[in-house]
Amino acid sequence: MARMNYFRAAPKVAKALMAMDEAGKDLSIPVALRELIKMRASQINGCAYCLDIHAPAARRAGLSQQKLDVLAAWRESPAFDTRERAALGWTEALTRIEATGAPDADYEALAAVFSEQERAEVTFVITSINTWNRFAVSFRAVHPIRNESTES
Repeated sequence: MARMNYFRAAPKVAKALMAMDEAGKDLSIPVALRELIKMRASQINGCAYCLDIHAPAARRAGLSQQKLDVLAAWRESPAFDTRERAALGWTEALTRIEATGAPDADYEALAAVFSEQERAEVTFVITSINTWNRFAVSFRAVHPIRNESTES
């Protein structure tokens, strides 16, 4: 059960969250990669609400259902390319930053395949989805139940 509607409780905070989201719409990194990052961070954070939002968005962006199915075990799957692996490693490192300290090895893997601008953008996507996850999980946001036969 939801604890509260944080958008209604704090409109200025909601406006800031939406502005952050809007800023993330015009990045150079592909939408599919952004959605992959959002899915993995949301898995780690246990955010069903965000997973429910980003799984359909990921499919619309062109990610295969197979990639989404094996995302939690991406290190063991051949389905992910070098850039995706670097972004997912960085996503895990930053999402679990208290335990990882953002290791040099993960940053070096990222730097090997992403420009400085892209590294900043990947980090922004990771940071923003972690912010959303923390709001949704802490206030127990509840995702809607959809009829699977009509889901796109």
